[in-house]
Amino acid sequence: MKRFSLALAPVLALLLSAPAALAEKIPLNNISNYLNGLSTLQSEFTQVNPDGSISAGTVYIQRPGRVRFEYKNSNQLMLASGGQVAVFDAKSNQGPQIYPLNQTPLSIILDSNVNLSRAGMVTGHSERKNTTVVRAQDPAHPEYGNIEMVFTSPTELRQWVVTDDTGKKTTVILGEMKKGVRFSASTFVIQNELARRGQ
Repeated sequence: MKRFSLALAPVLALLLSAPAALAEKIPLNNISNYLNGLSTLQSEFTQVNPDGSISAGTVYIQRPGRVRFEYKNSNQLMLASGGQVAVFDAKSNQGPQIYPLNQTPLSIILDSNVNLSRAGMVTGHSERKNTTVVRAQDPAHPEYGNIEMVFTSPTELRQWVVTDDTGKKTTVILGEMKKGVRFSASTFVIQNELARRGQ
């Protein structure tokens, strides 16, 4: 099954502005605590697709297990809830592509209990250009791909790059984030979107 990949990647001017003297690698435990402390989040994003094209839109996250990617000037949509991911193609009247959330590396961020100290989960942890970069995977299923997350200090998620099971990379760069946002109950319901589109 073809996987839909999401990501956040390198090159954010903001990340390069911090003084080098302040650059210290953020401990994995701190990052796990930070991710576990995120309940809801809304942010504009820029996405670099595997073919090099650029997309933009708004992402809504409600942990655990829910995310919605809305794309500007497009009917394309990605929803995750109830343990499933649904990808609605803007150019198709067919139903969405649906697959288990736990088969995409994005599930690492959306997990109810992020624990980056689990054996085999983190395959890279480094300081790069005043940021901390963590590469993680599902230790039980490394074949599903990996996610590379980029954090600034004090701990803040700025971008991620998802490499899917076919090796394709998708980069997502976050803009200014709003945390603790209230979302309507229908925001992440896949069936509501199916009904809206008459699918």
